[in-house]
Amino acid sequence: MLRVGIIGASGYTGAELTRILCNHPEVELAVATSRQYAGKPLTQVYPSLKGKTDLVCEDTAAENLTGRADLFFTAVPHQTAMSVVPHLLANGSKVVDLSADFRIADASVYEKWYQPHSAKEYLDEAVYGLPELHRAAIITSRLVANPGCYPTSIILGVAPLLKAGLINPSTLIADSKSGASGAGRGAQTGTLFCEVTGGFRAYKVAEHRHTPEIEQEISLLCNKQVTLSFTPHLVPMSRGIFSTIYASVSQKVTQKELQGIYNDFCGNEPFIRVCDPGTLPTTQYVRGSNFCDIACRLDERTGRVIVLSVIDNLVKGASGQAIQNMNLLGGFPEDMGLAAPPLFP
Repeated sequence: MLRVGIIGASGYTGAELTRILCNHPEVELAVATSRQYAGKPLTQVYPSLKGKTDLVCEDTAAENLTGRADLFFTAVPHQTAMSVVPHLLANGSKVVDLSADFRIADASVYEKWYQPHSAKEYLDEAVYGLPELHRAAIITSRLVANPGCYPTSIILGVAPLLKAGLINPSTLIADSKSGASGAGRGAQTGTLFCEVTGGFRAYKVAEHRHTPEIEQEISLLCNKQVTLSFTPHLVPMSRGIFSTIYASVSQKVTQKELQGIYNDFCGNEPFIRVCDPGTLPTTQYVRGSNFCDIACRLDERTGRVIVLSVIDNLVKGASGQAIQNMNLLGGFPEDMGLAAPPLFP
């Protein structure tokens, strides 16, 4: 059994980690930390977990967790993670970090978009945790930087086209929509029910912090530095991300050939489902699952492709993908604990 701990267990990603891990046959959930709810059972914080765990939240510093878990999930905000992760690694534990602190390899780029980085010495060994692109490196690592939710949907959506050299990467535009849970559980005026319901709005236009993460990975895919336009939106639903990505084709291609390229690239991936011709993805068909559903359509009139990519932001966009990475680190089947179909309706 792999003993795991969750640092920051009381947020949405922590709750989702717990929900999935409780049904994982090779995992013992050994510790859960939360400053806000220290001393309270996790089932009191999230009654949905009643009967699934008897863990009590602890306010325990990372340096005092030695020997309590083989692998830790750090589900804490950026900047907090970089002060916690070095202690966990020094004590011999592996880490899957759900913050942004170790996703961007270039410290200067990270500091431009976030804040000064206090653990730069770990950036070279951190592996970007998108298994579909970096599986081999993840398996042998001890620090996995779990991707952001928007980047997951966008990178997976365009990876087949970039690998095949079928699009001009300088023309990439990503237009994404997310449910309110993407903002976290902390009280914020912008995500209150009355602020969200019945509305639809863009936010952080031309300044969202996921931008450099997306650019880093698509630049690696096409071996050249790429800059893209990315605009996120908030929609009145609790979870889910829908990304629509546009790019100009760089050579003549047919819709049938596009379908074949996606089928070939994604055919052996356990969590990517390519839509059949004539069907399009929707968020309700991935809800509660670790799937990414993708469709690609050719617009012959404009010479562009339109990629539609959907995920559950809390699962494939966060906790489910983190457990997918844990499975790779632990030598388990990649889909262990994650094979349940989506919730519908």
